[in-house]
Amino acid sequence: MEELTGYVENIIFRNADNGYTVLDFVADEELITCTGIFPVVGEGENLRLSGNIVDHPTYGRQFKVTSYEVEAPADEISMERYLGSGAIKGVGQKLAARIVKKFGADTFRIIEDEPERLAEVKGISIGKAMEISDQIVGAKDIRNAIIFLDKYGLHGNKAIRIYNRFGNEIYNILNTNPYKLADEISGIGFKTADEIASQVGIKVDSEFRIKGGIQYVLSQATGMGHTYLPVDTLNEMSKDLLKVDIQSIDAQIMNLAMDGKIIIKKDAEGTSQVYLKSFYRMEESIAGMLKELNVTYKTDEEDLKKTIRRIELDESLELDDLQKEAVLAAAKKGLFILTGGPGTGKTTTITTMIKLFEEQGYNIFLAAPTGRAAKRMSEATGYEARTIHRMLEVTGNISDDDNASFGRFDRNQDNPLECDVIIIDEMSMVDISLMYALLKAISPGTRLIIVGDEHQLPSVGPGNVLKDMLASGYFSSVTLEKIFRQAKESDIVMNAHKIHKGEHVTIDNKSRDFFFLKRDNADAIISVILTLVRDKMPKYVDAKISEIQVLTPTRKGLIGVERLNGILQNFLNPAAPGKNEWSGDTRIFREGDKVMQIKNDYQLEWEVTGGYNITIEKGVGVFNGDVGIIKSINDWAKTLTVEYEEGRKVTYPFANLDELELAYAITIHKSQGSEYPAVVMPIMDGPKMLMNRNILYTAITRAKKCVTMVGDADVFYSMIDNTSQAKRYSGLKDRIKEAFIE
Repeated sequence: MEELTGYVENIIFRNADNGYTVLDFVADEELITCTGIFPVVGEGENLRLSGNIVDHPTYGRQFKVTSYEVEAPADEISMERYLGSGAIKGVGQKLAARIVKKFGADTFRIIEDEPERLAEVKGISIGKAMEISDQIVGAKDIRNAIIFLDKYGLHGNKAIRIYNRFGNEIYNILNTNPYKLADEISGIGFKTADEIASQVGIKVDSEFRIKGGIQYVLSQATGMGHTYLPVDTLNEMSKDLLKVDIQSIDAQIMNLAMDGKIIIKKDAEGTSQVYLKSFYRMEESIAGMLKELNVTYKTDEEDLKKTIRRIELDESLELDDLQKEAVLAAAKKGLFILTGGPGTGKTTTITTMIKLFEEQGYNIFLAAPTGRAAKRMSEATGYEARTIHRMLEVTGNISDDDNASFGRFDRNQDNPLECDVIIIDEMSMVDISLMYALLKAISPGTRLIIVGDEHQLPSVGPGNVLKDMLASGYFSSVTLEKIFRQAKESDIVMNAHKIHKGEHVTIDNKSRDFFFLKRDNADAIISVILTLVRDKMPKYVDAKISEIQVLTPTRKGLIGVERLNGILQNFLNPAAPGKNEWSGDTRIFREGDKVMQIKNDYQLEWEVTGGYNITIEKGVGVFNGDVGIIKSINDWAKTLTVEYEEGRKVTYPFANLDELELAYAITIHKSQGSEYPAVVMPIMDGPKMLMNRNILYTAITRAKKCVTMVGDADVFYSMIDNTSQAKRYSGLKDRIKEAFIE
């Protein structure tokens, strides 16, 4: 371990999220590049650094800092350099020189203890003197706070956000109620606060701890798709987490309700539903907005039928009775739901609706939850479709809602969408928060048509919007059932419908697009998958290797996402000279890797570039399920760049790489709304709740040209027979009923 003492000449680079900084440092009149975590150090500051000299393969000799101390300027030259560095707003080099000339070695004591005396210097008023003092003292306070927070594992931008929120109150908070951090600072969870609490000696049965734990359990439940938990379930989960008795938990549930942090409702059976306040308010608001849209318009039915017949002739379409009923209902109702499985003519029905509304002079918006789904909607209808996020004009700001993970959209109740009809496809993917944002941007009098397959898996995010709306019984809906001639030629479509009905399908491999290759162990299954993905499928379906998608029911295990991705990465994108890579604790990202964004990030910026790398479009927001390719990894800047669909490039600081994972294989849940030229699916025995008919149906319907399953045929048939699904607690149906009864 070596030590350097000197001052910061220049900040070359700083990652705002984790404080990683590259700077020029002057020690003994020698300039050396230093790297390390310096979240608040500025130019001109005097530091004592501990670390080691390293030789970087690209950037040469550097001093890698492991720890540092800020030292007060010890001489007049250092004082003048610091004051004139630009770190103190309103003080330039000339004014700094006058201050130090006036007060000499006593300068910093004067600034801190007798700041009014700075007004003795020409050009400094009393007001400016106090501002200078506040900045010097404030910088000292924040440095001390950052060092204090660092002891508890709170680093970089996280520590700065804590200080900005609480100021010097943090010392008292961390010693008495660190759970306040989890309650008020996004990105700091209960477990972090609990670790701090154990370090400072807070009791296990502390009121603060139990309240924080209950809210943590409810928050974690939203990650499993729930908008609420039954009180008994909440009690048991909280007891497992906190290791305290149920009576203590019950008492704090009531206290949280009285504090307005949670909402408790009774369902029809008298069971208490416990919500985080934000999710209850969303369900309640959604129900009210749906009721507002659910109006009936006066129409001439005979005239509508004539128009539909003419559209059929003009467009060479032939609608069945249910499709015609759906088009009529969409024309009559302010809110209409169209459902149906693959090959039942949903796209033809949507296209006819669009033609009908166009004839009436209506302005129509089409949207879907993901980029892939929107692209498919555009290709199928011939009309432009966008993602819901882009239609709502997502911004990089965080909303004022209680849950800071919700994004803010420029389109809302104060700036609604300017159109007459909105058609949303792949509605099963829309979670409660996106539905809330969408409805806020739709003004009364606008028609909303939602389209989906209720037998697909529910949304990745919390809620069960499509199923709850249908189950409420308050909205006009049509379910298409007839499989059309062209679709009947596809065994993917026909077998998907058979599986949905619980029928055992034939797997004799005489099909052109539906195959089952029997293998009896994980290694044999994976060997076949590797051959299919790299050698067979790209030629068979005329697609790139990156377009062939491996789908699996599980994350863990012998054929889970985590193991498969490691194997597929080494097979499809092995390490090579000149190919940069980043290594985390358990992961490696390599240039050329296929990756997926695994959380909504409303603040990530993207850009599309044209010739000569000129930016032609910019925006914000990358969303759960977006898939792209790693284009570059910059070890010097500590960044990784991914190119998503439509050429959108996003640069991630290394600190944010927990938002990405390899996507050669993904879970079937993550494939919702996507369509791939070919799907390859390993099948082995696994958890019953994941090895069911719904999962199998969703996986098969993701394939456009070919689906190939590899594994155990008995498990395949048992999945068809297994109708059990993980219970999802969602109260929107109840809120809709309450709204209509009122």
